[in-house]
Amino acid sequence: MRAVTWHGKRDVRVDTVDDPRISESTDAIIKVTSTAICGSDLHLYDVLGPFLETGDILGHEPMGVVEEVGKDAGDLKPGDRVVVPFNISCGHCYMCNSGLQSQCETTQVRDQGKGAALFGYTKLYGQVPGGQAEYLRVPQAQYGPIKVPEGPPDERFLYLSDVVPTAWQAVEYAGIPKGGSVVVFGLGPIGQMCCRVARHRGVDTVIGVDLVAERLILAERYGAVTLDIREHKDIAGSIRELTGGRGADSVIDAVGMEAHGAPVGKLAHQLVNLLPGVIAETVTKHAAIDRMSVLYHAIDSVRRGGTISLSGVYGGKLDPMPMMDLFDKQIQLRMGQANVRNWVDDVLPLLTGSEDPLGVEDLATHRLPLEEAPRGYEMFQQKRDGAIKVVLQPQA
Repeated sequence: MRAVTWHGKRDVRVDTVDDPRISESTDAIIKVTSTAICGSDLHLYDVLGPFLETGDILGHEPMGVVEEVGKDAGDLKPGDRVVVPFNISCGHCYMCNSGLQSQCETTQVRDQGKGAALFGYTKLYGQVPGGQAEYLRVPQAQYGPIKVPEGPPDERFLYLSDVVPTAWQAVEYAGIPKGGSVVVFGLGPIGQMCCRVARHRGVDTVIGVDLVAERLILAERYGAVTLDIREHKDIAGSIRELTGGRGADSVIDAVGMEAHGAPVGKLAHQLVNLLPGVIAETVTKHAAIDRMSVLYHAIDSVRRGGTISLSGVYGGKLDPMPMMDLFDKQIQLRMGQANVRNWVDDVLPLLTGSEDPLGVEDLATHRLPLEEAPRGYEMFQQKRDGAIKVVLQPQA
């Protein structure tokens, strides 16, 4: 089959690789019909190379049609149309039963000290071949795949793999009070969906912050007040002006480790990528520094007693957290990988009706054949040509 594979920093290729096969009785094989490039994939493209090996298959936002199932794959059967969550979870362990599927005890990557295995996301999370490919082996298929109806286009359901549940959890974790306000830093796909979910759930004051014109315009279309951070020297001060002088009740950081305006963190990332593989891996595990500028803005922008919700991925070990400010302002901080299956009952009804209240069919800006994945990665990473969300179509 053809698949998107990693070959080095900013070097992804579409190679011919072995077809996936059933290896466990709970496996399924799906024919991938749509698969998206995630902002988290850009961390692999640019930052997390020490944890990848040449030929690793990328991608964790796939959907398609079931081709084959193992004997213990539950009620899944060939021909079913399914979305595959990015985290691999069993559905019966303590963590899954607690709604923490991202910490699944059956698939936890214990040798790396990490939570549940993820598709296409480095040896830290199991080095499981990803979904930017023509076919995908799905472990724990008795629980993971989400059946969706025939009829609507793939993009009605595709983002159930990651974007919509991640945004839903981010808003839930933000604890926005009735009549309150939320600021969303970063208006990429997750930030866009956070704004839409917040508005759908009745939040009146939704403020989106970014520095890319197309992203700001799209967020405004869905009811957010937007601030171009380049035009506000004191972004927290501008947010306070919009929120009665106190700051926002809640702030969502949808950017994470690769924030703009963080030169020290950027330099650290670049230097680590110049080290030999084993050394770079060790340094990243034990001495990594994230680009923290957005998190600092979030801490400055939230009101006293407010909540910060982190959906952007951080990976640093030595991040300089302003603990005095966090403690003094009595800030609550919630974070973590989305527990996709935990939110399906809330989200799926919004995607299966005749309406499209979250605008999921309006999120993708570019649709490309799988063979053009390298161009898609480059365009998305450079925020070029208005790229906000890139969807790959393996069967095109």
